[in-house]
Parts: sequence; C-alpha cells; structure tokens
Amino acid sequence: MVTHPRPAPVVGVLALQGGVAEHAEMLERLGARVVLVRRERDFAGADGPRLDALVLPGGESSTQDRLLRIFDLADGLRGVIAEGLPVLGTCAGLVLLAREVRDAAPGQRSFGVLDVAVRRNAIGPQTASRELELAVDAEDVVGQSDGRVRAAVIRAPEVVSVGPGARTICRAGGRALGATSAPVSADDDAGAGGSRGAQLRLGAVTGIAVHPELTGDPAFHRALLAQVR
Repeated sequence: MVTHPRPAPVVGVLALQGGVAEHAEMLERLGARVVLVRRERDFAGADGPRLDALVLPGGESSTQDRLLRIFDLADGLRGVIAEGLPVLGTCAGLVLLAREVRDAAPGQRSFGVLDVAVRRNAIGPQTASRELELAVDAEDVVGQSDGRVRAAVIRAPEVVSVGPGARTICRAGGRALGATSAPVSADDDAGAGGSRGAQLRLGAVTGIAVHPELTGDPAFHRALLAQVR
C-alpha cells in the first residue's frame, strides 16, 4: 500500500509588531509552513479558516491591539479562535488572549478567549530580563532540561485570576506565568488554577508570559503542532 506524507501544518504568526521572526523560525524547524498574518485573507477565506494553528508573539500588547483594530483583524481572529483554532500566545500574546486586562492602557481591548485576568508589565523592568526553567503542568509540554521548559522573561505579564474555563499550567517565584483553556468535558477541579495531581493536555487556547522561542526550547510549539496532526 502506498502511503502519502501528511501535508505540513499551516501555522499563522501574527506579524503586526513584536517578536515574529523567532516564532516563525522555530515553527519551520519543526516542519510547519508559516504564514505571516497581516490581513484577514491570511487566515480566513470564503471556504473557512486557512490556518491549522496560530501564534500571537510577544511585543507591546496595547500597540498590537491598536494595530489589530486599525487593520480590521480583531473580530476575525477572535472568531476563528473561538471556533477552536489552536493558539499559543507568548507575553503580549497572553494579554491579547485574556478575558480581562487589569492595568490596560487607555482604550486597550483583548480577545477575551482565555478565562484569565492578567496584569501586563507585572514583571519588570526590561533591564531585569532573565532566563528561567519552568515545570509545566501539561503532559504534552516536555522541555529539554529535565523536562522543564527554558524561557526568557522580559517585562512580562502575570496571570492574577483564573476562571472556571481555564487552568494554570506554570508558576515561578509565586507568580502564575501561564494558563490554558480547560477541556469542555474535563473531569477535574482545576478550573480555579488547582489540580488533583494528574497532568492534563493543553487546551486549544494557551497563553504564557515567557519567551521559549528566544531560548530555543520548542516544547510549547511542538505541543501546538501536535494539536493539528
């Protein structure tokens, strides 16, 4: 029997501002075809979504929000994410995904698709940027160093509240640095950020305050691609 290789997953990287190149390079190394998302036609067409997954990069969240609305992308991206498109947001991307931004810039909005409240620029200043290793409470995210994910922290947000539709997946220094959407049928009590000890897989929407793309750790990107393969 002749077998045919699966086509490479098509992953969009929002390319309006921020650390786009590092995400694109990592995804390509993992075998994905990358689309730089700057217009609606980059992610949606008459036949439906044109992406298998999406990455929202770090940068300046209020600037990204403003550009999303200037280029009329916010509603369309919110719609495809709400319909189940797997998405990973890093740093500013976490802020864009959040239900609530506690210290938003004047007029700043978010997609509201991840049931968390965040405080942007909670960890800083930028001169205090550093690398750290995180234990991640998701069985499909396995880092390169003793299973931990190595990532950079650069003037990062933090998760300050987690609703029933999400669960915390990583912490450092007493701060919650990442969350993922809870599976619709999850038989666990992790909605408030807790856990019964058993690891779960990532939900469709994941936001982290850190930058694994800057340290070359592909654990989160690999887990994102696994959701579409």
